Amino acid sequence: MSDTPLPALTQIPPDLRSLADYERRAPAHLTAEAWHHIEEGSGTGQTLRANREAFARRGFHPRAMADLCGGSTATDLFGRIHAAPLMLAPIAYQRLAHPDGELASVRAATALDTGTIVSTLSSVTLEDIAEAARAFARELGKPTAPLWFQLYLQPDREHSLALVRRAEAAGYEAIVLTIDAAIKLSGMTLPPGVGAANLAGMPLPRQTATPGGRILFGTPLADTAPRWEDLAWLREATVLPILVKGMVLGEDAVRAVDLGADALIVSNHGGRVLDGLPSVLDVIEEVAEATGGKVPLLADGGFRSGTDVVKALALGASSVLIGRPQMHALAVAGMPGVAHAIHLLRTELEAAMAQLGCPTPADIIRARLTHLY
Repeated sequence: MSDTPLPALTQIPPDLRSLADYERRAPAHLTAEAWHHIEEGSGTGQTLRANREAFARRGFHPRAMADLCGGSTATDLFGRIHAAPLMLAPIAYQRLAHPDGELASVRAATALDTGTIVSTLSSVTLEDIAEAARAFARELGKPTAPLWFQLYLQPDREHSLALVRRAEAAGYEAIVLTIDAAIKLSGMTLPPGVGAANLAGMPLPRQTATPGGRILFGTPLADTAPRWEDLAWLREATVLPILVKGMVLGEDAVRAVDLGADALIVSNHGGRVLDGLPSVLDVIEEVAEATGGKVPLLADGGFRSGTDVVKALALGASSVLIGRPQMHALAVAGMPGVAHAIHLLRTELEAAMAQLGCPTPADIIRARLTHLY
């Protein structure tokens, strides 16, 4: 980390063999402030530790000599086939990591037939990202990979609706409503040329104390935080599938489904919004039991390897989201880095599935896991 970070690599060196290797190299390619922003968690990092400890506690019970003929990681979500149960998570301000930002990430995902969730706070407009994905797919002679839009509700519903309509017009296939990050502490000062491109011209809620001594409660920031009626409104506003991101309680998950959510993303936001949240592995079974298989469940928070992915699938997830590692790879090597990181994950996933005797994601069941301690 320095004020003069190294430029992105133009070739992938042989010592980059895992997502951990990208994380190790990334600080040299980022300013100190950008690295802190990417890696920060709230509080003392309890949730960050919980994520890794939950993965470490669980081991495997493989089936011997399983027939792997015809095996595939293909996953169906909303009628679209994903090459593997992996998607790039919505990450804000990706131009902090590389000048191409989200354009590089979506091209990498397109090359690897991997879905992308584009953030409301992307540093490139949602339209330009979608067009970059389509153009690169045409260049490669393949279909465009699934593209979803992550929505942060705006203080005025008119502006939230405008974002949804823009996403629909640009060809996005689902809306991901994030409910757990409207209120979070951040001291990041964005550098020149990096900003929320999709929100240009829209008023932002005040994020500082107001006269009268109010800190949070009684301010516009708290008053416009997502509520259940907002989900009901959004369900009426679009025919696209809606995924609610930020679920950790089974009873909340049931209510979201009852209000029209088509899928849920069980997420602790990587420890960025509230310290002390449990790992998604420790809550996804509760959410799966509460919802009874009515909707797909996706998992977000701390995934760093193919075996991590397997553990989430075994506990009820249909797919997982990859967050911080996306930014590590983007900083280190731009588009080729993100593509390589996806390839590493898919390779590790397939190797783990083969060793477990699970030729398809549907074969990855709870019985394939055990507790190591």
